Amino acid sequence: MSYPKQRVTLITLGVGNLDRAKAFYAALGWQPHAEQEGVAFYQLHGMVLGLFGLDDLAKDQGRPDAALGIGATTLAQNFDTPEDVDAAFAEALAAGATPLKAPEKVFWGGYSGYYADPDGHVWELAHNPFWPLADDGSLTLP
Repeated sequence: MSYPKQRVTLITLGVGNLDRAKAFYAALGWQPHAEQEGVAFYQLHGMVLGLFGLDDLAKDQGRPDAALGIGATTLAQNFDTPEDVDAAFAEALAAGATPLKAPEKVFWGGYSGYYADPDGHVWELAHNPFWPLADDGSLTLP
């Protein structure tokens, strides 16, 4: 079988404390689909998110002494309205996220804000009026 080259099937976030990370995402309403020793997997729309202890992740990558960094990548969720962005931002803060930039109108014509999860992974919450979402929340570029 031949698969498209432009695809992502799994995103793994290295976390300092798996129980703390799972509690944060549970407070956002996320539930693991599967768990193994040291890792939790969340079924997303068409892909999977994994939470993996930092030391175990470095070992799995074949570089057990590596100091894995965080924060240089942004994950994003798009929403239908600025009000939905505000609600999601408030929910993340209530769950223990660190605010990085409160949602606001932005130069490209949309509305967005940023927070960091308890391990410093950066999430953007955005409303982009130029990228309408499908009924199931998925995004296909126009």
